[in-house]
Amino acid sequence: MMVSFFDQFASPSYLGIPLIAIAIALPWVLYPTPSSRWINNRLITIQGWFINRFTNQLMLPLNVEGHKWALLLASLMIFLITTNMLGLLPYTFTPTTQLSLNMGFAVPLWLATVIVGMRNQPTVALGHLLPEGTPIPLIPVLIIIETISLFIRPLALGVRLTANLTAGHLLIQLIATAVFVLLPMMPTVAILTAGVLFLLTLLEVAVAMIQAYVFVLLLSLYLQENV
Repeated sequence: MMVSFFDQFASPSYLGIPLIAIAIALPWVLYPTPSSRWINNRLITIQGWFINRFTNQLMLPLNVEGHKWALLLASLMIFLITTNMLGLLPYTFTPTTQLSLNMGFAVPLWLATVIVGMRNQPTVALGHLLPEGTPIPLIPVLIIIETISLFIRPLALGVRLTANLTAGHLLIQLIATAVFVLLPMMPTVAILTAGVLFLLTLLEVAVAMIQAYVFVLLLSLYLQENV
């Protein structure tokens, strides 16, 4: 039984061909292409409004140099939200429950922020490793601690997103299994459990959106330190 619970996180394949590429590319097909018309339909209008509001909120604490990242961060946000939300549908696969995929996003983008900081302002970037006013005996220890915390950042990004989505999917499957088991024996308890399952599903929808926002927000904060 425990193995079947974790089977939902296995990458699907057909005739030996991995289908994770289709799962990654599918979200972009669902979004309508913006047109050059002055008046668009409601869907494109809402889509444009959401992207503009999110981009403005994200770029607010950054200077002009950091605004070059607006397209990349907004695209990543849309991709993560869409992928997380589609993964809540029945009989679907969520690519963002794979740690390898999340680390593939986190490590290059974190490394890019570090490289930008080292290239533009190396003194300030290295100054983050040693807080101002540190006693001389603590300098070597703090440098080691800050360096370790710096390299843990991409791991924390990937693990946070993976763990939250994986835990939510497992909990939904566990409670759904309990509903089917209890339905013939105790219908009243099964109905109450189904109500809990519905509330948990609503919570997971919020978690899917919040975790995507937190992932991109932390990247923007790392960028803010280096521009």
